Amino acid sequence: MAPSHATLITGCSSGIGRAAALRLHRAGLPVYATGRDRAALAGLAEQGISTLRLDLTDEASAEAAVKRIVADHGAVGVLVNNAGSGVHGAVEEVPLDSVRDSFQTNLFGALRLTQLVLPGMREQGSGRIVNISSILGRLSPPGGALYHATKHALEAYSDSLRLEVAQFGVRVSLIEPATVRTQFFATALTQFAGRPESAYQEFYDKLAEWAIAVHEGRTTAGRFAVTPEKVAEAIERAVRSRRPKARYPVGPLARGALGLRRMLPDAAFDRFVARQFPAPPR
Repeated sequence: MAPSHATLITGCSSGIGRAAALRLHRAGLPVYATGRDRAALAGLAEQGISTLRLDLTDEASAEAAVKRIVADHGAVGVLVNNAGSGVHGAVEEVPLDSVRDSFQTNLFGALRLTQLVLPGMREQGSGRIVNISSILGRLSPPGGALYHATKHALEAYSDSLRLEVAQFGVRVSLIEPATVRTQFFATALTQFAGRPESAYQEFYDKLAEWAIAVHEGRTTAGRFAVTPEKVAEAIERAVRSRRPKARYPVGPLARGALGLRRMLPDAAFDRFVARQFPAPPR
């Protein structure tokens, strides 16, 4: 019996998840696009893509989604962990409940789905797990430390997982874009309000101005931003390659920034980050 290539993608209501669902569907894979609000997936359903409700903070919905795909195809053959939530602000001021919520979606939810699909992948002797990370999983500008921490954790668990499951024919890849033209960052910036008389309010104002400049293409991050479709191309390569890479930086900005991270000592890299991103005065 041929192994299953049924593909489960999280966070498909818009952006990267939606683009990946369409691309992999057009490539001939049986795609299950998921999101917290199934109504938001109606456009994908009209394209012939199967849709399921999946809330990564609700383990029962994750189990139900995997059981449905196993019933249809015998196993989940490809898992794309894309869904994510942002938490931004200075470390001193970020509410811990917001941090826990972000880790629940970005790390624990992805981890639980991985645990649910691995038995089927092991049994059939093949599988692909693609985790959508970011260059912020390997560098951390000020103002987003706790969101970046979720991506650092995703990178670490993926590196260990890749070595653990290779013996079963399961391949694990990380996708690492820089700035992507989606609503994710704009939504996250609504959190840069600060408390009344916040010691960081001047910094938050800089972040808001910078975000507008990025959106208008007046910064390096804005000029070199990639589209969700470009990220979806990298996802397809990770899914379909006979020998997928451990990491796929997406776009020249991602490759350049990660190259500098490898080459520069910490003090020099800090100066680079402070020039490229808003930072409080030293």
